[in-house]
Amino acid sequence: MKPSFAIIGCGRIARRHAEQVIKHGILVAVCDIVAEKANEMATPYNAKAYFSIEDLLKNEKGINVVSICTPNGLHAMHSIKALQAGINVLCEKPLCINTKDGEQMIEAATKAGKELFVVKQNRYNPPVAFLKELIISGKLGKIYSFQINCFWNRPTAYYTGWKGTKDLDGGTLFTQFSHFIDLLYWLLGDVTQVKTLTKNFAHSNIAFEDTGTVLFEMQSGAIGSLNYTVNSFNKNMEGSITVFAEHGTIKVGGQYLNELEYCNVAGIDKPQLPQGNPANGYGFYQGSMSNHDKVYENLIKALQDPQHEFASAEEGLKTVEIIERIYAPSASAS
Repeated sequence: MKPSFAIIGCGRIARRHAEQVIKHGILVAVCDIVAEKANEMATPYNAKAYFSIEDLLKNEKGINVVSICTPNGLHAMHSIKALQAGINVLCEKPLCINTKDGEQMIEAATKAGKELFVVKQNRYNPPVAFLKELIISGKLGKIYSFQINCFWNRPTAYYTGWKGTKDLDGGTLFTQFSHFIDLLYWLLGDVTQVKTLTKNFAHSNIAFEDTGTVLFEMQSGAIGSLNYTVNSFNKNMEGSITVFAEHGTIKVGGQYLNELEYCNVAGIDKPQLPQGNPANGYGFYQGSMSNHDKVYENLIKALQDPQHEFASAEEGLKTVEIIERIYAPSASAS
């Protein structure tokens, strides 16, 4: 029997979820406080439209998974409500925008005996998966240093509604670049020291930075930098991770971590990797890689087999913790 799904939040990213839900299960219900959005998403899938999460959870019984696609600052509240109703949750990135909320989300999942997963689709980019394999196999040897570059474009017109607000958006690292922080942790381990410089140069209508530089020291002893901006002129320029190690140097680049730009590793020829999915297109701007097909394939496997590796709430919380450390006043370079 196919699993049944509901989607909370009917914005742009919810469409990516709906496209994959119907490949693996049945989309029973959708919800948005804007009735027009809910109705528009429900119609093509013969799903029931709701305008409050409370009504959906009260009236729809037997749902297996709720996909949370609401603004960042609402992820915790909506996930907890779904978990308390006895439903597994797949939460869009970021898991939340503060660690206290994340801890409460995990506690709710534990009490309910349900799963709480987070979307981390860039892990499935072919060159990223290749880099991960090189690291865990030990073929790179000791990791010395790294550079992460996130050079995207988000015009002033992008920041409408909840975007750009401190309480619902949270910051550029939460909304645009949390995937890069996830990969920092997933590939290179935990962080011991952070120093940060941030500024807002070109977006007077947002409550936080549009540009930043961060220095890291990792538990492994490796050091590295993160340089990010949404001021790349006119279009996204680059999303990359470069790793300098004992036995090799690797750069995963392109605009969205979708190209193996440089590969010089002892005893290994540069591989011909499968073509990755295109980026998410949102009209006048583009987002990260559209790997929601892989997300849902692995979600189904993880629900069937608890040992299957899939992005957990604990890993999602680690991303939030690292971003909080970057944003903390104590991290500001003096």
